[in-house]
Amino acid sequence: MDITRYLQRISLKEIEAANYDALLQLQSQHMLHVPFENLNVMHNIPIPLDVENYYKKIVLEQRGGFCYELNGLFNSLLKDLGFNTYFISATVNRPDGTWAKPGLHASLIVELDQPYLVDVGFGDSARMPLPLTGEVREDVSGVYRVAKVKEQIFDLQRKENEHGWRTLFRADITPRELTDFKEACHFNQTSPESHFTQKKIVSLATSNGRVTLSGNTLITTYEGKVQKTDVDEGDQASILDEYFGIKLEQLL
Repeated sequence: MDITRYLQRISLKEIEAANYDALLQLQSQHMLHVPFENLNVMHNIPIPLDVENYYKKIVLEQRGGFCYELNGLFNSLLKDLGFNTYFISATVNRPDGTWAKPGLHASLIVELDQPYLVDVGFGDSARMPLPLTGEVREDVSGVYRVAKVKEQIFDLQRKENEHGWRTLFRADITPRELTDFKEACHFNQTSPESHFTQKKIVSLATSNGRVTLSGNTLITTYEGKVQKTDVDEGDQASILDEYFGIKLEQLL
């Protein structure tokens, strides 16, 4: 993996030290430049648990991916830059409050002065490292905390309003390897029960919000205001190029 080329992909030149400020910069820039997307799943292109494959797709081909790809490649970058990082598994809490199949999501813990939850592969989520202490942190996408449930188990939560928090996922911080997600990766790209096999999802953070193509709907969020636009199938190639830098012919 060419670190310089990877950093160029996320509009960074050099990382001088493996510290919190560098980690914050890496995470936020990654989320601003690399989309969360399931286009390979929708086109029945197999996704292996292979970091070199992710590097080719995300860096060389200017694509995105889902959690195993995005956090998988980002984990390798962090290690090459001198960070102490490892995978953890998490269970997604759906918007309706039900839980997805256990352990399908691959996230990261980065050890600095304390452990931080770091994730560039969950779509609309925190853009900064989050301590496991319950301390509240805020960025343009929302207000977050990581709340302890019991030993080794923590909830990533986002504040919904002045009255309460919503859990996005529940993480088991026991260290994992990428290969531990073989069954989960297969399920997410093949099962009719998987969220990723239902419709195309392409989503990218912006400096003031987020832009998402969900099925045939383009959703733009700017300073908290949401606008939805129907997109004809014939216009989707230009939408993918304009908003996400994805060339649809790479999939055909």
